[in-house]
Amino acid sequence: MTLYEVLKRYWGYDSFRPSQEEVIRSVLDKKDTLALLPTGGGKSICFQVPALVLPGVCIVISPLIALMRDQVESLKKRGIEAVAIVAGMKKSEIDILLNNCIYGKVKFLYLSPERAMSDLVRERIRAMNVNLFAVDEAHCISHWGYDFRPPYLHLKDLRAIHKEVPILALTATATERVVLDIQEKLCFTQSNVVRTSFERKNLSYVVAQEDNKLKKLRSVADNVAGAGIVYVRNRRETQAVSRFLNSVGIESGFYHAGLPAAQRSVIQQSWMDGLTRVIVATNAFGMGIDKPDVRFVIHLDMPESLEAYFQEAGRAGRDGLKSFAVCIYNEADKALLLKKFEQSFPSVEYIRKIYQCLGNYYQLAFGAGTGMSFDFDIADFCSRFNLDSVPTINALKFLEHDEYISLTETALLQSRVKIRVNAEELYRFQIQHASYDIFIKLLLRSYGGLFELYTPVRESDLARRLECPVDQVVRQLEKLNELGLIHYIRQSDSAQLLFLQARADAQQMRIDGKYIAERKEIVKNQMRAIFNYVSVTKCRSQLLLEYFNDTASRECGICDVCLERKKQHHTVSLQEKISLDIIRLLSADRLGLDELIRAVKHGSDKERVDTLRILLDAGKVKTDGINYYLGSTRS
Repeated sequence: MTLYEVLKRYWGYDSFRPSQEEVIRSVLDKKDTLALLPTGGGKSICFQVPALVLPGVCIVISPLIALMRDQVESLKKRGIEAVAIVAGMKKSEIDILLNNCIYGKVKFLYLSPERAMSDLVRERIRAMNVNLFAVDEAHCISHWGYDFRPPYLHLKDLRAIHKEVPILALTATATERVVLDIQEKLCFTQSNVVRTSFERKNLSYVVAQEDNKLKKLRSVADNVAGAGIVYVRNRRETQAVSRFLNSVGIESGFYHAGLPAAQRSVIQQSWMDGLTRVIVATNAFGMGIDKPDVRFVIHLDMPESLEAYFQEAGRAGRDGLKSFAVCIYNEADKALLLKKFEQSFPSVEYIRKIYQCLGNYYQLAFGAGTGMSFDFDIADFCSRFNLDSVPTINALKFLEHDEYISLTETALLQSRVKIRVNAEELYRFQIQHASYDIFIKLLLRSYGGLFELYTPVRESDLARRLECPVDQVVRQLEKLNELGLIHYIRQSDSAQLLFLQARADAQQMRIDGKYIAERKEIVKNQMRAIFNYVSVTKCRSQLLLEYFNDTASRECGICDVCLERKKQHHTVSLQEKISLDIIRLLSADRLGLDELIRAVKHGSDKERVDTLRILLDAGKVKTDGINYYLGSTRS
């Protein structure tokens, strides 16, 4: 099929968005390509279309497990075979999925960067007919960026396996330094960047310095119709702000990573369907969310970087209609950011201490633990060892950089089932255990491929069909698992911590102090940039675009700074017209106040009186208490 046939058949579109076709043709010419596309600019089509045109499988690297899951489900709904391998999966499950990529009809293999580092995965990739490596959120490979992920540094090793296969790197947020770094770290054969302007002509950026943030929030929500996202600093605030909005008649829900997966899904879907108008969330919400009619995105706290702000604000107005990105802050926000900055760079000794605590937490012996993955609850870990969460989280990040551990995001894996026995043995079990017969028949009717694959199942769906509690379904699945008939892997909603090396003596560890100092300088510059953004009276859009090296941008005309400038210009222009009227009238004769104000052609009565006062103060017009005359006129 041609590019356009693929686009029409699977997506129903007749044409590509700006730059999409250029990116796709570059990939089909086997050129390493970096695509800089704005948030909501259709990055996924840039690798999905060429991968479907070419024979073989496309390997997609993404740090976001939830996004991988959504894209896999979306592709399957279009009739395209896709699988994802993420933390929390069993070795046997991974084995089957990789075999399907080698011998089956799988077109897309989604991997977290941690999984791409696995020897097992790399060996199996060697046997695959790979047509493209797609690296999503490619800015994560650069420590000059805002969301550096150390495992991304090993993606260049995939080239050694399939040297002839091109790499497509995609991002919506990259400064010029990051653009160069991405190409270097991924070993591009030559520089090749396809850029689309990040300018969002329909998006009005607004900054408001307010002591009463909730009052301003309500004002925006009352005056801007449609759906909205409100970003706050922490989980506790999501609930408090949502409660406030509901109390003033604005339907809202709250979302953060600490909620159970099922609850998050319900809250998100309610907002997507328009049943809830506003969603209040931490930055755990939004990546991969495709809701085009978001009319406003409000940051109720000062963002940590312009990169993060630009991406989150860009979730407004993807349908091209007028929308607003509002940042509400006060001086206390600056103090909090400065405090967090200081906590973000723990000492080398503190990092060693955290590593020692991890070994004790999982009761790992020295020399053990390589490749072992564990559920990780940061709150429980900090409580157990009486640690402050902020410096602890940052110590873990530096341990990641030095490749002692890898900490993935929440796994969000749906429950999976695979039947371990053959059809004859299963049938014999059903005859001998009549109490399980109905349940097993329902399982087989509801899900295909159970004998061959680990198949995602929903306990709630089975419970609804059986008209019984979900707990009862879970118990039956667990019992069948104990009896050896099935493999039942229950849904995981825990962050995963992977030991990349055997546990070492904390005092003998190599901690890269130079890197810590370098990161500190980068973050300091990012913080200065966000302080500059909220305080400088320059077109907000222009300032943002210049930060991302788009120096040819013009003033947007719709941000708060541009609108204020227009207002002032209008006011000055009107005053000039009124002044000319007054001077023209008084050059002919002395006039009383009422007569003069009535005779002026421009402005309202108030604007005419205000301008007259300005002329009196300047001495250009004088009065004897009854009449007004020009300052140069003799009495």
